[in-house]
Amino acid sequence: MFSSIKKRFSSYLNRPKHIAPLAVFRLVFGSIMFISTVRFVLKGWVNTFYINPKFHFTFYGFDWVKPLGATGMYLLFFVLIITTSLITLGLFYRIAITTFFLVFTYVELIDKTTYLNHYYLVSVISFLMILVPAHRYFSLDVLRNPQLLLTNVPWWTIDIFKFQILLVYFLAGISKLNYDWLLDAMPLKIWLPANNQLPVIGIFLSKAWVAYVFSWFGALFDLAIGFLLLNDRTRKPAYLLVVLFHLATGFLFKIGMFPYIMICVTLVFFPETTHLKIINWFKRFSSSTTVNSIRPVDNRYYKLLLWKRNSIWFVLWIHFSIQLLLPFRYLLYPGKLYWTEEGYRFSWRVMLMEKGGTIFFRVKDPESGKKAEILNSYYLTDLQERMMATQPDMILQFAHFIAQEYSYKGIKNPVVTAESYVTLNGSGSKLYIDSTVNLSVEHETFDHKKWIHPFHN
Repeated sequence: MFSSIKKRFSSYLNRPKHIAPLAVFRLVFGSIMFISTVRFVLKGWVNTFYINPKFHFTFYGFDWVKPLGATGMYLLFFVLIITTSLITLGLFYRIAITTFFLVFTYVELIDKTTYLNHYYLVSVISFLMILVPAHRYFSLDVLRNPQLLLTNVPWWTIDIFKFQILLVYFLAGISKLNYDWLLDAMPLKIWLPANNQLPVIGIFLSKAWVAYVFSWFGALFDLAIGFLLLNDRTRKPAYLLVVLFHLATGFLFKIGMFPYIMICVTLVFFPETTHLKIINWFKRFSSSTTVNSIRPVDNRYYKLLLWKRNSIWFVLWIHFSIQLLLPFRYLLYPGKLYWTEEGYRFSWRVMLMEKGGTIFFRVKDPESGKKAEILNSYYLTDLQERMMATQPDMILQFAHFIAQEYSYKGIKNPVVTAESYVTLNGSGSKLYIDSTVNLSVEHETFDHKKWIHPFHN
């Protein structure tokens, strides 16, 4: 029985499908990444986030990832601009997408201060794109070498992107099934009134019932939209809903490129006929000597050697197992997730909390007993200090940094303590961590941080 199911599943994954959706996906992904990268550079964020800070909050296990100085960082972003251009055009695709994935992920690992779900999504999608032949139709690679041209690819090369996007939405929906979001309309009850100056709709955004409508609609949207996009009968209205939903959230909450990334990548759910129309629209702007002149002579199918196919499938099983399990690792930790944030990142939790805090670090010389209070802003940018004040792993990292700084000044085994007050979703300011614990001797692990005070309403 198991063998029969496995055979049918394998047959489904290898069914031939026109490559057009994959080519359009490459085109729109490369284009939106090009725009995002240029925007990032023009806004001066390379300096703000990677060059100016004296200290960077690296991810656990990635302490070796460091900024490369002004010249090095701008070189990395130049590489990103070049590779996104090559991805869009389908030129030297394999090298371009692999380089983009490695460089983009390296940059994002430099400092967790700037962690965003859509940056994580970009790394995930670019990793998956390494595994598929998205350059073998409507590309300059085909123009260079017409033998690369394909018309059909296995179903899995397209469906992995559908499944990944469905997971992002669905897991984001599951994360909204909590008391704060559904029964207290938090944090939308705080955020929406900030837009009450808007014409026409502003007067409604201060109403509590509007916050509840937004909260419930947001949860239902995330839970259902992936499945609605999969269904032929509901796909078009669902995509219209995707466009309206993301444009609205982008307008109200200023969340950068995330809405536009989702609007672009969800095009992959449409059938090949839609993508062929998109390609034909682009071809109208092409001359006869470009990709427009390449015509398939037969139905060429993408074939892989058995060991290559099995290797890719093994990688995909590992990848999607991680995608399914990682968002639920928070269940291994005690306490309120949004308070401790243990297991919060890399789990598709989008816009779920309003959290702010203030923190004071003190250093004590154990020999003389002298104490000093740290001026956080001397070492950290405003954004770094604001993010660090409410995230225990960043508090611990900064405490270790302070201990190291004072060790260089001749103080042996300096004692570093922190007094932190945090408010979560309008709960009022509360003492966040044990201010008597010497953080300089605490170590970062995957274990629960016992020096975090439990959350009490």
